[in-house]
Amino acid sequence: MTTAEEIVEPSTAEPRPRRVRGLLGWVAVAVLVLVVAWVGLQVTANPPSATRSLDPEGRNGVGALALAEILRDQGIDVQVFRSRTDARAAIDDDTTLVMTNPYTLSDEALAELMSPADRIVFLSTGSHLLGELGIGEYAPGSLDSADADCAAREFADVGSIRPDRLLEPAEGVMACFGDDDGAAVLIDDTDGAHTTVVDGTTLFSNAYLAEDGNAALALALLGQTERVVWYVPTLADTDIEAQSPDTLGDLTPGWVTPAILLLIASGIAAALWRGQRFGPLVAETLPVTVRASETMHGRARLTAKAGDAAHAARVLREGSQRRLARRLGLTARATSDEVADAASDRLGIPRGTLQSVLAGPLPLDDPGLIEFARALADLEAAVEKTLRTGRNDE
Repeated sequence: MTTAEEIVEPSTAEPRPRRVRGLLGWVAVAVLVLVVAWVGLQVTANPPSATRSLDPEGRNGVGALALAEILRDQGIDVQVFRSRTDARAAIDDDTTLVMTNPYTLSDEALAELMSPADRIVFLSTGSHLLGELGIGEYAPGSLDSADADCAAREFADVGSIRPDRLLEPAEGVMACFGDDDGAAVLIDDTDGAHTTVVDGTTLFSNAYLAEDGNAALALALLGQTERVVWYVPTLADTDIEAQSPDTLGDLTPGWVTPAILLLIASGIAAALWRGQRFGPLVAETLPVTVRASETMHGRARLTAKAGDAAHAARVLREGSQRRLARRLGLTARATSDEVADAASDRLGIPRGTLQSVLAGPLPLDDPGLIEFARALADLEAAVEKTLRTGRNDE
């Protein structure tokens, strides 16, 4: 039977928490929150740049480089300008002025740009432009396919197209490629200039130019003169002052930004608060005294109930090793090899003989545990006997 000395009671104090690792984790969380908030503010403050559709130098799907090259193959001189001043200066009597919806120009600047041109084609439009030109307005509905069905001779060989959107013509305006509800192309000759409007953002793009009669329609619109002055509206050429597209930050109420900053500060404070630890537990004196024998029997019953023979053998060997080290004059920190060598010298047996008992593998079943306990008891008894014999001889 084991004694109270063989059982080492574990401390009731828990290991000290790893405060540094926990604090670093919360700091990483706080940094991640700050990074996400900063990225969100940058996205709301800087809107994505508008895609330039039907750009005659654009090679992507929404560009119109394919249309410009087709016109050049037909012997038409296509000149691209991104300055309204240069574009206006390049217009002469045998020129078609081409542009998309000039949303970057004021009404006055647009009128000045159009004034010297006799033939004007808008490849895309908007509600404001339609109202400014007095040519019509957007019409509801859509068409799967439409033929010219109008008196314009240039559209005779175009064939059918699939309009993007329909336009309702104003009085005196010719409508082509549509029906009674609306048309895809509007032509106005009332002011001395031949002005054509078509919502061809998709029709004339690189991705869809080869479909249906889209290319033929583009040639009919832009191929009536020897030169094409293609003006590309850009924000760099705008004459509208202090009028930029509204961003999400502009549309957001003023209290949102302080609220976001307050939430970020609260998150950092919570991270620092939860990142702190209470420190190691303090071992307190128990209110009652528990006998060592009761603790020993209780732990023995738990070990027996668990059937953990290896654990029981480890406890027995540690107790025997401490007692042998003390009887052999070794320090309390002596290793199992040192105790085995000292015991071998004391008993007069070869070194390494006791290694299997003090440092070998532990038994895994009850019969092995019993044999192991007997071997430890015999070893302690043999060492004790040699010590007594030595004292008697003296």
